[in-house]
Amino acid sequence: MATSAQAPRVLDIDDCAWRKGRRYGTILCDLERGKVVDLLPDRSAESTAQWLQTHPGAEIVSRDRASLYAEAATKAAPNAVQVADRWHLLHNMSQALQSVLAPHHRLLAEVALCAARGAQAPASSDAQQPTSIQLPSRKQRAQEQNRERRLARYETVMAQARQGASEREIARNCGLGRQTVRRWISARSFPERRPSSHSSTLDQHQEFLERRWQQGCHNAAQLWRELCEQGFTGRSRTVRDWIKKHRRSQRCPAEQSLSATTPLRSSPRQVAWLLLKQPEEARLYSEELYRRSPEIAQCASLAREFCRLIRQRDISAWLSWCDAAIASPLVNFAKHLRRDQAAILAALQQPWSNGPVEGHVHRLKLIKRSMYGRANFDLLRLRVVNAA
Repeated sequence: MATSAQAPRVLDIDDCAWRKGRRYGTILCDLERGKVVDLLPDRSAESTAQWLQTHPGAEIVSRDRASLYAEAATKAAPNAVQVADRWHLLHNMSQALQSVLAPHHRLLAEVALCAARGAQAPASSDAQQPTSIQLPSRKQRAQEQNRERRLARYETVMAQARQGASEREIARNCGLGRQTVRRWISARSFPERRPSSHSSTLDQHQEFLERRWQQGCHNAAQLWRELCEQGFTGRSRTVRDWIKKHRRSQRCPAEQSLSATTPLRSSPRQVAWLLLKQPEEARLYSEELYRRSPEIAQCASLAREFCRLIRQRDISAWLSWCDAAIASPLVNFAKHLRRDQAAILAALQQPWSNGPVEGHVHRLKLIKRSMYGRANFDLLRLRVVNAA
């Protein structure tokens, strides 16, 4: 519990999850002292405004991008300078770019395949060997069955959406999350899933395995024992799986070349990351995507410029960026930022952010879990505030 009715000069307001995705509370911190000031049992504008009214004196309020905290600070501390959190601004930009990419699932997959074929074309010009026809594996059959079930649910969702049902009703009728329903409705076609390529514990031993394979050692148990002597901690099953894939790739080298050059994923989230980070290995992919969709090229350019001006605190570029974004598919995101413009400009000028509060949220989670759910909010609040 707060020991004084006076709020700290630099107050940070952020949320914390009691049950992630379902129930949230509010944490208030003194950024200058690095202390937790108080905890609120819910996440609402009313409770936050009431706390600010009973604890006056805050000159700067650093907050995340939730409109309810902005509303509470405007109502109960109108003279305080509100500072939007810079990490949340970058995160919101990534989400806005994903929403632009979401209706283009088919285009993203086609560009991935086209870029992969373009990358492998010089190496496969002399590949005239006949390919063997293979029956689908058990895993491939299971993936196809899962796709058919997912396609049937997608068609059900779209049929109910055409009949005028709300997202909440569709989610309840189909047993899906509202975010999934919203994403499917906004997509212009069925969002296909592409197989992802995950890192393996064998990656750092690839050179050794290739050398031993060329030397004629094709026994999984023997290779696993030799790897264990070099510090490998994985199971022998991992080595057996590697041998199966290696033999399959030798039977069909074209398939191996294609899988090696195809981007890992073509989901809107992964493509947004590629467009913002611009890694060299995805250059062919991004160039082909920009050629096919000038709209995506424009949004990607604006997104990178937004990230630059936030990271470099380039306040002089803010107005020109807003004007360009309003004339683009990012218009809704730009208008939302305009409504919170004062807090964003303060974020480009002030040093404060919500970063230090994340450590307090992590400590709160540890304390909450150590209580094994046997204590109420009042005890948790005492432990968190007093321990700070």
